[in-house]
Amino acid sequence: MLIKTLVENTSLTQNFGNEHGLSLYIETNKHKILFDVGASDLFLENAKKMDVNIADVDFLVISHGHYDHGGGLKLFLQENKKAKVYIHKEAFQKHYSLRQAGEMEYIGLDADLKNNSQIIFTSDYYSINKEVFLFSNISLKEPKPKSNKGLFMERNGEIINDCFAHEQNIAIDEGGKTLLITGCAHNGIINIIEHFNALKGYMPSYVIGGFHLSSRSFGNEDFDTIDNIAKYLINTKAKFYTCHCTGIKPYERLKFNMGDSIDYISAGSEIVI
Repeated sequence: MLIKTLVENTSLTQNFGNEHGLSLYIETNKHKILFDVGASDLFLENAKKMDVNIADVDFLVISHGHYDHGGGLKLFLQENKKAKVYIHKEAFQKHYSLRQAGEMEYIGLDADLKNNSQIIFTSDYYSINKEVFLFSNISLKEPKPKSNKGLFMERNGEIINDCFAHEQNIAIDEGGKTLLITGCAHNGIINIIEHFNALKGYMPSYVIGGFHLSSRSFGNEDFDTIDNIAKYLINTKAKFYTCHCTGIKPYERLKFNMGDSIDYISAGSEIVI
């Protein structure tokens, strides 16, 4: 499998733009997959620089209903008229973030896109084909990240804490290896991996994505929490690549504990597994 990072908070070189968001291109022997489309049109600009033709993508997965993962959806649908777009059925609910100044900012998806014919709504478990499946409704063995603080959703006209039922993850099997990709791991990276293990009976070979150990408004998780996560991740024997909402300082702490078991990906980076 080939994984190209189209959008991330940082860039590998000045040639690639960056933003608070995530978009990954995954190429397998059978499929060309896009996972998230960042916050803007940047995913397309960087895709061109990385020799990725968005019109050739077979399907897109939107990890959850926040703009930094689905902000480029309108442009994707303009550029690609054939791909199915897999979005959790609750992702188009209204989502908000409480900023430090005290204002509530809308951070959801563009509701005008909800009825597009390319969109397929998913739920707890959705098998795209024999090699690729999506899963959500994560069982909580560990607390969700504290850095979820300040994230809200609207339900029945009331603003409540976001429960992240709209967050889904993707698993891809190929050549005896399994790649698990998370968007932000709002449900907790340990919980997500444990849920995957309960579904499949084994651990993933590789894990890529944000672990939500940092919040732009409310800071980072404490080192004790990060150290416990690192201990768990090492014991899975998987190789980890993290990014986006993990945060640089939390990543550095994970790296201190995990060594070569974890690395950071930036816009413009490529991984072959």
